[in-house]
Amino acid sequence: MPFLKTGDGAKLYYESHGRGEPVVFLNGIMMNTVSWTDYVPRLAELFRLVVFDFRDQGKSSPMDKEYGIDRQVADVLSLLDHLEIDRAHVMGLSYGGEVALKFAVARGDRLKSLILANTVTSISAHLGAIGRIWETAAGLNNGDVFFQLSMPWVYSRHFYESFPEWLTQRQELFRKHLTRTWFECFMRLSRSQIGFRVSPEEMRTIAVPTLLIGSDEDFITPADGMEILHDNIKGSEFFVLKKAGHGAFQEKMEEFLTLIMGFILKQSSRRDPTG
Repeated sequence: MPFLKTGDGAKLYYESHGRGEPVVFLNGIMMNTVSWTDYVPRLAELFRLVVFDFRDQGKSSPMDKEYGIDRQVADVLSLLDHLEIDRAHVMGLSYGGEVALKFAVARGDRLKSLILANTVTSISAHLGAIGRIWETAAGLNNGDVFFQLSMPWVYSRHFYESFPEWLTQRQELFRKHLTRTWFECFMRLSRSQIGFRVSPEEMRTIAVPTLLIGSDEDFITPADGMEILHDNIKGSEFFVLKKAGHGAFQEKMEEFLTLIMGFILKQSSRRDPTG
């Protein structure tokens, strides 16, 4: 299995699929590379798709101390360097969107385009309260209880009504596979967002083509809260998926995938002024 060893000794698991324009996906907080299983074959037909686990996720190293989200930003840069990718299309979802947003501000020179899905620019009082609920649930070390307390925030009411069997199967996975180590890692990831904020002035420095994807029933990162991104990132495109929650990448996979593929193909067809 391919791993990148970082300067501080962490091992980051990654996968590279397909050939062509490099596209890097950054996970949401409860996700890992397996979360993109249904996306990989479709995207790998057109692009070089790179997926990886943040530290404290999936097959990457669990940490033994706290860190901030900037550590994840530095890891993205290390991964691009390791894979000898000069510039990439980067798609970040939720927590991954926060990392992608900070990366765009810090190292926009390494981007071909930016996609931010269900992403905030700061941790609001409401989002902080949700995070504390999740951390409390994680502290119980019970996958079944964690699912019951966290998932109603993630998926829309339409999804709950339409796919009860899928949700039951997912609850069983949580019950079987969420270990004490997973919960400890999750809580460190959650705490790494403390103080996260990207200002309007910083957003206005982003000069790469940008796609924003929101959902009309997202209680965690509401679509109207993403307007600040649209208002401050020049030329950004903003689409809101209907009857979808924070988990839109699963609830509305075809629409989500079509938006991403179409946007990247559009950018790829344009002449690169940097050569």
